[in-house]
Amino acid sequence: MRLPALLRCAPPRSLAVLALLHLLAPGATAWAQEGHAAAAAASTTDPVSQAIIGVIVLAVFVLLSIEAAHRVLVAMSAVALIFLISYFTPYRLITFEGVAGALDINVLVLLASMMAVVGVLKSTGVFEWAVGHLMRLAGPRPLVLLAVVGWFTAVMSAFLDNVTTVIFVTPMVIGMARRIRINPVVFLMPMVAASNIGGTATLIGDPPNIMIGSGANLSFLDFLEDLTLPCALMIFWMEWYARRYYASELRAPSAAATGDEPHGELTDSALAGWLGVICVLILVGFLTHHVTKMPVAVPALIGAAAALIIQDRLYLRKARPTAHERIHGILHITEREIEWPTLSFFGFLFIIVGAAVATGLISTAANALQSAIHTASAAMGLGPNGTLLLAALLICWVSGILSALIDNIPFVAVSIPLVAQLIPTLGANGEVLWWALSLGACLGGNGTVIGASANVTTTGLAEKDGIRISFAQFARFAAPMTAGTLVIASGYLALHIYMGKFGSFLAMGAIVAVVALLRLTVGRSTRPAAVTA
Repeated sequence: MRLPALLRCAPPRSLAVLALLHLLAPGATAWAQEGHAAAAAASTTDPVSQAIIGVIVLAVFVLLSIEAAHRVLVAMSAVALIFLISYFTPYRLITFEGVAGALDINVLVLLASMMAVVGVLKSTGVFEWAVGHLMRLAGPRPLVLLAVVGWFTAVMSAFLDNVTTVIFVTPMVIGMARRIRINPVVFLMPMVAASNIGGTATLIGDPPNIMIGSGANLSFLDFLEDLTLPCALMIFWMEWYARRYYASELRAPSAAATGDEPHGELTDSALAGWLGVICVLILVGFLTHHVTKMPVAVPALIGAAAALIIQDRLYLRKARPTAHERIHGILHITEREIEWPTLSFFGFLFIIVGAAVATGLISTAANALQSAIHTASAAMGLGPNGTLLLAALLICWVSGILSALIDNIPFVAVSIPLVAQLIPTLGANGEVLWWALSLGACLGGNGTVIGASANVTTTGLAEKDGIRISFAQFARFAAPMTAGTLVIASGYLALHIYMGKFGSFLAMGAIVAVVALLRLTVGRSTRPAAVTA
């Protein structure tokens, strides 16, 4: 019913009120529309806005590298500055409403959920039990333990995501290192590197691969066929590099002094059994996300809720807790085991990078890459394969360098349409550019502590356990190691372009087999020295 008709049939006392509402309605509607338009205003994409956010991003990295303040305070202050500029100057870097699009809720919920699952697992003694079994396998031999940790982490990261893997493995590594009286950093650094390398090998191992697989219509099997062998070679390189970087610590005389310590036992086998089932179901959820269309955070959250409920139910069967104990039982996990500072740091980083995306800074960098490929190809007079190799190497190395400095997820999101436009112009074998993007984005994250989610998670968990890994300390180990993996990736891309998919698969298989045989031979020849060191 329209308002004039309503006025005719309304009681006399209501006529004045209804007439006033009728007069105010257009103004109120216009006011609401203006407010909505202001809220939805897009970020400014002019060169000044891009320069401002570029300076802020650079300042964040500098402050983190010199450790001027806690990383959460640095990131939080940067976000506050972005909002100050956005709302009090003509340069709108990101709107408050735009923050929702910048935050990767999937990553944040996945992290929180898996931290809760790990918190419940800790209460069962499963990490001490696993430490005991791995110690029995490796013995009091740090070099063997280094290899076990690296390969175990890489394989887990290929079938879980690498963040989940480091959440599980970090407590185990710290426990094993302390048993043999070696600084846990000696094993944590190779572990986190192995998690990122292993995550590169499969569709579900690293979030950029999930995005690339979806954008390029690549299957789980495609990733296994094309990336597993080069990633295996990179694990051998990482192990060789770590053995030499930490040579003095790994061969310290005190390292083998406590090899006969007792092995850990499960403290709650019933809960550990339930958690085993839950973890398998979470893994199934991860493996079938392309079928169920569930983000990986969903099975993780369901599993975390199930773990907390089962822990509570089993506890009630054995004890009669007070109301205070019931309340604080769940709080022990949600307050102490979930790394809220780490999650906050992630959130603020997402906002900072979201501003870089919204202002067009990352798009400008991506467009410059496209222009550089065509200009360099024309200047050097390259043929089709040469142009394709140039494009692959540029994408791989630029992705690797940028992924060491910024979150690789928004960069990959911007790069996917760029690569999709390049592929039709570069011949039938142009799909190798997807592998260049995957290798660069995933491996580059190893370069700095903020380059990958697994790095930030590991350092956060280590810091909680009293082990501090500084930005510079991380980079000294990681930067040369990352450069080595990118060199291997470059060689693989060249093989793929000049020998084709099948030829490069056979060549990489032969190389990995030779390196594996050499590794086993060297390992056997050095084993006695490692035991008596």
